[in-house]
Amino acid sequence: MVKILVVFGVWMLTVAMLTLVERKLAAWFQDRRGPNRAGPGGILQPVADGIKNFMKEETNPPFADRWLFIIAPALAFIPAMLTWAVIPLAAPLPTPWGLIDMAVAPVPVGFLFVLAISSLGVYGMVLAGWSSNNKYALLGGLRSSAQMVSYEIAMGMSTIPVLLLAGNVSLNTIVQQQAGMGWNVFSLTIAWFTFLVAAFAETNRLPFDLPEAESELVAGYHTEYSGMKFSMFFIAEYSNMITVSALTATMFFGGWDLPFTQWDNVAPFTVLKTLVTLIAFALKTGFFIFVFMWVRWTLPRFRYDQLMSLGWSIMLPVALAYIVIIAVASLGLDALGVTRGPLFTLALLGLNVVLIAILLTWLDRGKLISPASARVAPTDLERLRARGLDLSRRKLAAQGVLPDAANTAAGVISEGGN
Repeated sequence: MVKILVVFGVWMLTVAMLTLVERKLAAWFQDRRGPNRAGPGGILQPVADGIKNFMKEETNPPFADRWLFIIAPALAFIPAMLTWAVIPLAAPLPTPWGLIDMAVAPVPVGFLFVLAISSLGVYGMVLAGWSSNNKYALLGGLRSSAQMVSYEIAMGMSTIPVLLLAGNVSLNTIVQQQAGMGWNVFSLTIAWFTFLVAAFAETNRLPFDLPEAESELVAGYHTEYSGMKFSMFFIAEYSNMITVSALTATMFFGGWDLPFTQWDNVAPFTVLKTLVTLIAFALKTGFFIFVFMWVRWTLPRFRYDQLMSLGWSIMLPVALAYIVIIAVASLGLDALGVTRGPLFTLALLGLNVVLIAILLTWLDRGKLISPASARVAPTDLERLRARGLDLSRRKLAAQGVLPDAANTAAGVISEGGN
């Protein structure tokens, strides 16, 4: 009960403060000040936002399905909260009653628990869109379900190489495996990048925020929501972002393990080790939260056809092929007598460098996300450039800027359009 209360309290406080952090980062990226009126430096802005949402009127559309309309925010909020239960936050804490795992529920199938519970969040979004009896909300719910189902497959496939190296689905075991072999980001680089891209889509963050596209769908599946029901969707989004960042740190960056030392992995465990590893885990998670916010204010939104093409035509085949390659490479290294350690990781790192070069060559073949761009022959490109220059010169001549547009354009074409 103590662990539940502490983790839930810190979790809710972190979500509230992240709204302020994101607004401050957005202001920094856009060269402005951001929230600065509520408290010193705007520190009380989350409190002001919370009071506002508590006091706002709760709207109930007359033609909505009342009970599903009320239940939907809870179905989005609860899975986002439960996924934190199995993530190990630090090294075990010594107490008079023995070692206490720094996870609310350190179950032996923690990774499977995260995948199972996090996939339930889509039900809240779909029901919110359908029960609102609003065409914009319905389109947002349909987009959300298609997007999350599509990218959940790639996300799950990208984690299988991690399980192959760890030989277990326990998150604690995955952390301990990286303590002996090095971080998985070096031995499973493509899996990490695939997981990270799928995580953006799973959390509906830019450039994958099609379910909430304000320019198209008003506010997507929560168009009809207000007050605390709207806030529950908002909290669920930020909670999922924290969870995905924590999972990325756990599965690919050693979790709470400190790099280049075994001090934190061997007995005797002390309170100091617990605190140091907790800080290390928080820093790793915070870095990926920053990446989520950085990408939001840097990249534009995908078109829907680009989003689906990326998930099914690129990420899923890459994830499946990578599973086969890593499985074969692991069996080959085991057959050669290479023990699971730094040499094993170094061999996989070399393999990843080759695979990344091949992958980039395959992607850079005239188009990255079909049909974002089309291939044009060099001769056609030169002809189009010359035609564009000709039209520009004629326009300038018509305005009296150039005296002889025909001769100038002919000269440009004769030079090859340069």
